[in-house]
Amino acid sequence: MSYKNFIVSGATGNLGQAVVQAFLKEGHQVIGLVHHRKGEKPQVEGYQEVEMDLTQEDKVKQVTAALLEKYKQIDGVILTAGGFKAGTLAHTSVRDLEVQYRLNFITAYTLVQALLPHFKEKQQGKFFFIGSIPGRDTTKGKGAVAYSLAKSQLFQLANIINAAYKHQSIKAYVVVPSTIDTPQNRKAVPDADFSKWEKPAHIAKIILHYSQNPEEQKTTLIVQEER
Repeated sequence: MSYKNFIVSGATGNLGQAVVQAFLKEGHQVIGLVHHRKGEKPQVEGYQEVEMDLTQEDKVKQVTAALLEKYKQIDGVILTAGGFKAGTLAHTSVRDLEVQYRLNFITAYTLVQALLPHFKEKQQGKFFFIGSIPGRDTTKGKGAVAYSLAKSQLFQLANIINAAYKHQSIKAYVVVPSTIDTPQNRKAVPDADFSKWEKPAHIAKIILHYSQNPEEQKTTLIVQEER
């Protein structure tokens, strides 16, 4: 197997950390993007951590250009950066919409724009968006309206990428997990059956598989349907 270079946004989050570890274990080079570094810069073979505000378009392009100068080729991007907010339609403000849109969509869109020219030049590249059940089907998002609407845009962006670049080996996937088993989610729903929640390592394994198998055709990856 040839080892490749991957970018992971939200690299210090629960899912981001699992993705970083899965790809490093396979011998790939991983560039982890973080909004704010926690503690000292990690010294791990095959891993580089970069601080970046993914909502700042010009900065993203600048830093991405520097990474491309260093690594020469980026083979894929796993976009785990994001955030959640509950709220019904009656209790969702325009500000709530803007915040969720920036967290869950703009943080992905800026990286797509920055890396598409490189992918087009190399005639290959993969984007992995982290969707959600209420993003895929907004009828299930009545309790988290801003989050649902923001996540839904990732599916539309993936559709655009796959339609525009289907003959250039550039592909966008949307990973759709059910509830992810994280300390934050356990604290929020302490009475839930955690055994039915998706483990970050399992989701990371699915992303790794699709990153390494060009013959895979489907682009919406349902980790687990609702039980």
